[in-house]
Amino acid sequence: MPHITIKDLATQLKLSPSTVSRALRNHPDISGGTKKRVLALAARANYQPNRIAQSLQTRRSNTIGVIVPEIKHDFFASIISGIEEVSYQAGHTIMVCQSNDTYDREVVNTRALAANRVAGMLVSTSQETTNYSHLETVMAQGIPLVLFDRVVEGLAVSMVVVDDFDGAYNAVTYLIRRGYRRIAHLSGSDALYVSRKRREGYEKALRDHGLAVDPALIVKGGYHEKDGHRGAQRLFASAAPPDAIFTINDPVAIGAYLYIRDAGLRIPDDVALVGFTNNPISAIIDPPMTTVNQPAFDMGKAAAGLLLACFETGVEKHIPRTEVLKTKLIVRKSA
Repeated sequence: MPHITIKDLATQLKLSPSTVSRALRNHPDISGGTKKRVLALAARANYQPNRIAQSLQTRRSNTIGVIVPEIKHDFFASIISGIEEVSYQAGHTIMVCQSNDTYDREVVNTRALAANRVAGMLVSTSQETTNYSHLETVMAQGIPLVLFDRVVEGLAVSMVVVDDFDGAYNAVTYLIRRGYRRIAHLSGSDALYVSRKRREGYEKALRDHGLAVDPALIVKGGYHEKDGHRGAQRLFASAAPPDAIFTINDPVAIGAYLYIRDAGLRIPDDVALVGFTNNPISAIIDPPMTTVNQPAFDMGKAAAGLLLACFETGVEKHIPRTEVLKTKLIVRKSA
């Protein structure tokens, strides 16, 4: 069966190819009646867009590039699922790269996606990223860019985050109301917006409840289990160990959990533990871990939605905006 083109549809409908093309894209300048006629014939003729031809005309493919720090953790896997659902419904495919939480690999990924002429990029930066020239290059190339979770302040792009400050504030306030007073924080790098906001929420909760911020109880590190293990080891090597720990994310909390368990300490009798993410493992360890839920799937959907909006308006006319999703404290038995 020969491939049906827009030109074929236009000839049968006695319309111009440009009118048919805009009708298929639901362009607001085309009347509802014309759209119905075009869509009805397209359905009967089993019309399929020629993505290769479109790519050659626009110098862009129909693929959305996604860069995440890592795929193995449920949080980013759920975000990718949200991105894929929205992208698929809009007729796009996704190409996923992981930076392995390193700056160099993140740069390589952006260059590779640009070379593959992706329609746009969705990026969550690595823990090492402090130089953003590679993202500025993406923008200079006219490639629509949306950042999510680990975002960059100062770049004129749309972003999706959760209310990190509020989530941290509520978690620490809960610990204080439970009677804990020496509350430690296993933090991430100050270079990342997400780390700064969660630390600020932690500190504000302490101050609002009459507790001093003790620098000795704040341990900066990374975002992985090994960082949580090292951080907990450092805290309990001190002369005045904490009676509770609030961590930057669940993987760090799991690392702290493993150290606490192996040290023969009991949770929450000897030390309480609260994470941030609500990874599935947090519900099945013993005791189940209190944590802050991040709506990862919804974050992915929102990020993809902002990118599609940029496609509609065009990158030159797009007005960047930031979507902030709410968190929720999930109370279990670790605190």
